[in-house]
Amino acid sequence: MPKRIAAFGEVMMRLQVPGYDLLSQSSTLQYSFSGTGVNVVSALTRFGHAGYLVTTLPANPLGDAAAAHLRRLGVSTDFVRREGPYLGMYFLENGFGARPSRVTYSNRLESSFNAAPEGAYDWEAVASTADAMHFCGIALAMNDTVRGHMAALARAVKKKSGKVVFDCNYRPSLWGEGGYAKAKPHYIEMLGLADLVLMNEKDAIHILGMETGQTERKDQLTELIPAVAERFGISAIAGTHRSVNGDNTHSLEGYLFKEGSFAFSRKLTFSVYDRIGAGDAYASGILHGELSGYAPDRTVAFAAAAALLAHTVSGDTPMSSEADIRRVMEESASDIER
Repeated sequence: MPKRIAAFGEVMMRLQVPGYDLLSQSSTLQYSFSGTGVNVVSALTRFGHAGYLVTTLPANPLGDAAAAHLRRLGVSTDFVRREGPYLGMYFLENGFGARPSRVTYSNRLESSFNAAPEGAYDWEAVASTADAMHFCGIALAMNDTVRGHMAALARAVKKKSGKVVFDCNYRPSLWGEGGYAKAKPHYIEMLGLADLVLMNEKDAIHILGMETGQTERKDQLTELIPAVAERFGISAIAGTHRSVNGDNTHSLEGYLFKEGSFAFSRKLTFSVYDRIGAGDAYASGILHGELSGYAPDRTVAFAAAAALLAHTVSGDTPMSSEADIRRVMEESASDIER
């Protein structure tokens, strides 16, 4: 049965250098609109759910363009406020070979979303609408007012028996020097409110300060994630392990910890056209499986296939249908569809 999923988050303008040029080389930029919340709820609308975004857009033509983009994606703008002049931006330089892709944020703290005052949103209306609510650690990094919005909305959703989803999504460049120590109390608050969490063992070690004697990532994961789930009363924790191979392909393995045990996907190896947003595709796959009552192994296989496909299209926003993803799961993809 389709569900109503809302996300609280910023809409940003993505300014991308064509091809593999550096910003210092190119005089041309291609723009689009994105954001973790946009990506997750728009992907879920493609799976048949109803998607809502809770955000503030500027009250000018830039905001008009962003709102039109949301509507084209099938995302409801019922909870979108319009105020202020600025939209957050980031610049993307595509990596190649040994050079990784690079994201440079601009104008974040002054954006209409991050400047929205206390009491700007009707939490009760949102909570009464949403079966599940998605939050992201990128928004958590912004300021105390945004953090207050997140905690208040999460509590309102829980009061209405909705599911709270929190993606840790720690970004060092947003927290600055001493970022882990700054982030820890805010992450602890959100983890304490969450039902479903996207995180890995690095988040447990660096943000929460947990210790392990294990040296291999998978061993660290299987030791620490169950401890996080027990400590915070989280019903499910999911994430991925990624490796970059010598031939410029990537390999990805998804996991889902639920009811005391792990489910792992097959290790998928693929070429990368555009990596940005693939984690959001994985999160949307996990959330779809959880809301649809899938078994854990089916959920994690679906999410990993969704992430794989997200690497094959340009832009942040996942564009695959449920049928596309199932085709990958069944390994029936062909060279040309006729």
